[in-house]
Amino acid sequence: MTESLDSERMACWRAYIEASQRLFTQLEDDLRADGGLSFADYHVLVLLSEAPGQRLRMGELAARLVFSPSRLTYQISTMQRRGLVARQSCPGDRRGSEAVLTAAGLLALREAAPGHLASVRRHLMDDLDDVEVATLTRVFDRLGRRLRADRDASSTHRDT
Repeated sequence: MTESLDSERMACWRAYIEASQRLFTQLEDDLRADGGLSFADYHVLVLLSEAPGQRLRMGELAARLVFSPSRLTYQISTMQRRGLVARQSCPGDRRGSEAVLTAAGLLALREAAPGHLASVRRHLMDDLDDVEVATLTRVFDRLGRRLRADRDASSTHRDT
């Protein structure tokens, strides 16, 4: 049987879960109200806008979003119907496909970005001092690296 968390760690866990859910919900509500985008829409648009040629292979995009292939297919399909992205065959590998940012998608991102930044500042960053920002960055960078390594190791183990 797994050992229980002590009271300090349980309080930390519950505070994290509740605050992170409230923060995510608030940020998504603000994005939807300001520009009709979901948080997933916004994240896809950001990743594509930063990619060379404003395009990414579907597998790479799914990995960066931490989406299953089917969830990404659904996400891209809904964004494609709204004209925010296109799906095209990979130039060097016709078997694969890429998500490509459209002019309408770039415009939607540019219009949503200032409001989203204001929301992130208002609901998170303005409440943190420099030491807290550095601590959270260190904690979540380390956690993200470990979780990615664990996932990579488990997928490698499943493939053998």
